[in-house]
Amino acid sequence: MERTKEAELIGAVLTYAVRCLAEGDQAGLHSLNFGTREAAALQDFTLTDLQRFGAVHGHCLDIRLNRESYWLIVEHLGREREIEALQSALILADAPFEMMRAFFGLDSRTYARLRSLAGVRPVVGRPPTPDDTVAQQLWDAWKVQGYQGRVRPPTPADYLSLHQETGIPLRAIWQLTRQWSRSGDLKGAA
Repeated sequence: MERTKEAELIGAVLTYAVRCLAEGDQAGLHSLNFGTREAAALQDFTLTDLQRFGAVHGHCLDIRLNRESYWLIVEHLGREREIEALQSALILADAPFEMMRAFFGLDSRTYARLRSLAGVRPVVGRPPTPDDTVAQQLWDAWKVQGYQGRVRPPTPADYLSLHQETGIPLRAIWQLTRQWSRSGDLKGAA
């Protein structure tokens, strides 16, 4: 027996309804328009009954798209994709764990997994302290970008932009900006 797309939809909805019933989710059943009588009949269904139900020509569903909810979800997914792309770009640029934890709340296991997936080699030991030339180059770029004295702290994208503009490793940028922030030389740093 060939399964049609309608049969797959009916099977998925009825499986969801069975799960709602098993978990006591009356609101879920109600949202599907299942009353007491329909829920009682559903209790007796077997897996074979669910498959047969989907094979019947025609269906008993009235499914509609809630456009407002749909677009909220689509927008949320878009923001999630942007965050994942930014995390990936930062990881590829060798962002230190402390930076990823501060901005995204990553734990060490997730950080290591993202680095491994991106093919970034593990870091061994502390990064060397940037020399005065690197520090001056970053300070000049920092001022040109307008981060000095800004009320809003730099974002992960700001750090990535500084790295791309200057070629200074993200580890050094993070280390220097943290040092400047602690010493009070850097107002508005994250």
